[in-house]
Amino acid sequence: MTAHLPVDRSRAFRLAGALLGIAVALGACTHTDQMATTASVPDDYKQRHPIAIQEADQSVVVFVGHARGGLSASQRADVMGLALTWLRDGTGAINADVPVDTPNARAAADSLREIQALLGAAGVPPRGLVVRHFHPDDPRLMAAIRLSYPRISAVAGPCGLWPEDLGPSIKDKSYFENKQYYNFGCAYQRNMAAMVDNPSDLVQPRSETPAYTPRRNTAFEKYRKGTATTTAYPESDKAKLSDTGK
Repeated sequence: MTAHLPVDRSRAFRLAGALLGIAVALGACTHTDQMATTASVPDDYKQRHPIAIQEADQSVVVFVGHARGGLSASQRADVMGLALTWLRDGTGAINADVPVDTPNARAAADSLREIQALLGAAGVPPRGLVVRHFHPDDPRLMAAIRLSYPRISAVAGPCGLWPEDLGPSIKDKSYFENKQYYNFGCAYQRNMAAMVDNPSDLVQPRSETPAYTPRRNTAFEKYRKGTATTTAYPESDKAKLSDTGK
């Protein structure tokens, strides 16, 4: 038995070394995955839910009956509003999708002619409108004319993503570190993108308009004479409801 002890001991050392190497390798892999997952979620909600500037369609749907050609007063207002926004923000032609081979096909053709007249009166050139005919899947349903054009818009989201539990959990490190949850700030970013009038304002400021020279000269003349440069509003006291604080 004395002759076999060195062989068993060396075999045990080799086996222990192999197990230690496997454990170190597995621990390194697990550590790398955790670091990559943690680093992929920014702490700032503006980086988690950024506002993107992209080209999207702006559209207006004009419903047409089968016995009346032409537009109602509200539909004329919608078409004129679309024409004005196209002149300001449009990045492509206005597409008019008109139904054919439907019960309201003739009325839709009459409505299209009025739409063309309204767009022309608003300043849209003839080449700015592209008419496309389509066959609806179910001709029995009332088909509508759809006006659309591409424009630059701001978008954010989608919201409502909850990759981790909000409650206390040993798997959620952000709970114990008092960090923002993933969906925090998404609704704010999405509403801000929907409300902004000019998406380019989110990227860069607008150029300054020139100063109003007559008003500036009046203020400079008062400053030269040493008089007050503030403007007096004599009608302001009439709008007051109380004299508290005087």
